[in-house]
Amino acid sequence: MPETEVRTARPAELETVAALRWRWVAEQDGPPDLDRDEFVREFVAWTRENAATHHCLVLTQDDEVAGMAFLVVTARVPTPRKFRRASGDLQCVYVVPEARGRGLGGLLIDAILRLGAELGLERVTVHSSTRAVPAYRRHGFAADPELLQARPPA
Repeated sequence: MPETEVRTARPAELETVAALRWRWVAEQDGPPDLDRDEFVREFVAWTRENAATHHCLVLTQDDEVAGMAFLVVTARVPTPRKFRRASGDLQCVYVVPEARGRGLGGLLIDAILRLGAELGLERVTVHSSTRAVPAYRRHGFAADPELLQARPPA
């Protein structure tokens, strides 16, 4: 059985994370229009530029990156009771197809929620595909009638 670990992505792993993101989009929608190498370069630069608000975790098996997830932290408006407030959004949970079906995505979800607790977040939200909703529910996510969303007009 492979040794599995979930941890913060190391700088040297960001190209692998970018390649996972590329692979995921290609799986869902077919090959992207942007050149893969160009995407990897741009993604790595973007990830470094946004590291203060976009926390990247990786799942490794035998020291090979097999999955990723991001926790995006957003500052919230202070209140008289609590000046420093923040919430999080779980994004880009992905496990390579050959490692799926073993609960690895759940390990990433749980690690993101622990990180959110460490950061003192008020809540963590997720926008999920229909297929992944049961996984998020198993790890404590639930619909909230007070959390609404709207798409800006085109």
